[in-house]
Amino acid sequence: MTQRQAIFPANRHALYEAHGYSAAIRSGDLLFVSGQVGSREDGTPEPDFRTQVERAFDNLTAVLEAAGCSLDDIVDVTSFHTDPENQFETIMAVKNHVFPAPPYPNWTAVGVNWLAGFDFEIKVIARIPQGS
Repeated sequence: MTQRQAIFPANRHALYEAHGYSAAIRSGDLLFVSGQVGSREDGTPEPDFRTQVERAFDNLTAVLEAAGCSLDDIVDVTSFHTDPENQFETIMAVKNHVFPAPPYPNWTAVGVNWLAGFDFEIKVIARIPQGS
């Protein structure tokens, strides 16, 4: 049986300790990344929405890098949005910057009514490259 291994970025933010969860779990050659939000280092939400989405991707990238992965290793994305209709344009602008060319990961977007003070959250599954 494959053991699961907790993964944390070098400069992990306060939310992991405050809420008792791992940034990611490695199981075999798969990395299951917990939902990443646009938090500041102290765990508080970034107030500007676009910057919050950019910070969420920055936090995601840091977790991926801690496991020897990159954005190119992502195979599955789920994102959560508190106001999908009004946020869509901003999210797509950031997404198109982060993933500028195919092949794109598959993506499921879910509208929610509460994200603990945040307005965007992204979780992914990535395949860990051999040797990482």
